[in-house]
Amino acid sequence: MLFTFLRLTFPNLYLKFLLCFQACTGIENIDEAITLLEQNNWDLVAAINGVIPQENGILQSDYGGETIPGPAFDPSHPASAPAPSSSSAFRPVMPSRQIVERQPRMLDFRVEYRDRNVDVVLEDSCTVGEIKQILENELQIPVSKMLLKGWKTGDVEDSTVLKSLHLPKNNSLYVLTPDLPPPSSSSHAGALQESLNQNFMLIITHREVQREYNLNFSGSSTIQEVKRNVYDLTSIPVRHQLWEGWPTSATDDSMCLAESGLSYPCHRLTVGRRSSPLQTREQSEEQSTDVHMVSDSDGDDFEDASEFGVDDGDVFGMASSALRKSPMMPENAENEGDALLQFTAEFSSRYGDCHPVFFIGSLEAAFQEAFYVKARDRKLLAIYLHHDESVLTNVFCSQMLCAESIVSYLSQNFITWAWDLTKDTNRARFLTMCNRHFGSVVAQTIRTQKTDQFPLFLIIMGKRSSNEVLNVIQGNTTVDELMMRLMAAMEIFTAQQQEDIKDEDEREARENVKREQDEAYRLSLEADRAKREAHEREMAEQFRLEQIRKEQEEEREAIRLSLEQALPPEPKEENAEPVSKLRIRTPSGEFLERRFLASNKLQIVFDFVASKGFPWDEFKLLSTFPRRDVTQLDPNKSLLEVKLFPQETLFLEAKE
Repeated sequence: MLFTFLRLTFPNLYLKFLLCFQACTGIENIDEAITLLEQNNWDLVAAINGVIPQENGILQSDYGGETIPGPAFDPSHPASAPAPSSSSAFRPVMPSRQIVERQPRMLDFRVEYRDRNVDVVLEDSCTVGEIKQILENELQIPVSKMLLKGWKTGDVEDSTVLKSLHLPKNNSLYVLTPDLPPPSSSSHAGALQESLNQNFMLIITHREVQREYNLNFSGSSTIQEVKRNVYDLTSIPVRHQLWEGWPTSATDDSMCLAESGLSYPCHRLTVGRRSSPLQTREQSEEQSTDVHMVSDSDGDDFEDASEFGVDDGDVFGMASSALRKSPMMPENAENEGDALLQFTAEFSSRYGDCHPVFFIGSLEAAFQEAFYVKARDRKLLAIYLHHDESVLTNVFCSQMLCAESIVSYLSQNFITWAWDLTKDTNRARFLTMCNRHFGSVVAQTIRTQKTDQFPLFLIIMGKRSSNEVLNVIQGNTTVDELMMRLMAAMEIFTAQQQEDIKDEDEREARENVKREQDEAYRLSLEADRAKREAHEREMAEQFRLEQIRKEQEEEREAIRLSLEQALPPEPKEENAEPVSKLRIRTPSGEFLERRFLASNKLQIVFDFVASKGFPWDEFKLLSTFPRRDVTQLDPNKSLLEVKLFPQETLFLEAKE
């Protein structure tokens, strides 16, 4: 009702009151700011005190240092409302001004022990030991047997004052009792254990797209795990999921399915996207009233909204600072390189050109550039995770990430890759990449990070078989601390790099020796093969020549035999026809003697000599007196005509 009254009666004042609270607290989410103001009955001082508690008080006015007690605004008396103006009358206290003594801050703790939850409310001036004393009375567990876990700063001592831990208003802790035996089993415990081992089929309908998912979960899975899995499928964040179908006993997301009262083996559920609280209120107001409020300031309301950078249609959906910015990265970008080009350009337009050199390409390509090179050339990989809705983003980017010392150190020693997690689709895409490259533990760590813990800086070192996350640096840091953590990561990397260089040099030396041995062995094999091939060629040539020689001899023998058979019979000495007796001396000194008819042609003499192995194309037949070459004579003439009658001595001589 107070919300409706403010919006309808003082729309201009309401908007400036809200923006004043955001300016003081740094909360950009309007839904969260309205919720905090409503919890404090629109008391601005109390609301700011609940968000940013200070040791010496919270607010003071601009008028002579006079302090302003709350409540600051009473909606039931319009005259008491502060006059609308372009600047707020409130501002954070400065140490030199008069201050208001701070009221004790109350902290809420929900402590879980086995199947019980205990709520504890204490002032921040109390100690951890006082919480344990309260739990001792509630749980009947001695303080000496009790371990109180869940502190964000790690284990703390019982004497630690809660104020020194800088805790939020609402906190969740859990108790461990390792020295105490577990509770005795019973029939109910046996049935519960049996249910924990069963598998539940959840048939989940996505209301907006009318799509049905059949998911199997073990009984030991929690309701929170179901909602996170549905987030991976539908891209609806857990805080925006609106469910139908859960049993009335399923009151806590940490409850396992076996205890929640689900139907076994199948249970139907419906999930949709929850409307923002402001939209829900507006819809209920439109349905419950038909009154149209007319005010002289109606036209000014929109002018004031645009003055603060707030669009009329989206004034209740996002922070005004986000509306003035283009997205760092397009939603559902197909190519990671194109998305990072836009990221780099938008980063430069917001924070200037002095910034780290972001690697343009996929995460796998960044791995190749940083890790899969020679050991001397390797670098650490720094992954910057941006989130526009975090109150720390602008300070971290402008004052730390763009500091010259940080930029220079990153450029020399790191490959810097960036991604924007503002959009749910881009966040889901990075978590998928993270799960693939770094494992589910790192992905779950990033998934559970709250918006105001961003931006994050992940320092990755490549190892032989996996990629190791050396450090996760949150946005709430300083330049010196950031530099120290970067240098600490470099020390670890340098030590590992020296070992890798030594191993690589030894491996290259072994490979060089092996390569030289292989080369010598190869040359030896080639020499042996060449020698063997030369010998084989020589043998083949000898065999070929032998074959030719044999063929020639066979051919020559065949010719000789044919000539020998074709010779006319040798005439007897007493013959009616004249007979010529020839005596032929061979090159070896032997003599061939035969009688021929004086009428026989000279060719018959040539054939006779050839039949004895002296073919006339290789040898010439010479006479002594007068010396002449008989083979030059006409072979068709008779012996009588060539004057080889009645007897003649000839000798054979090889032709040149």
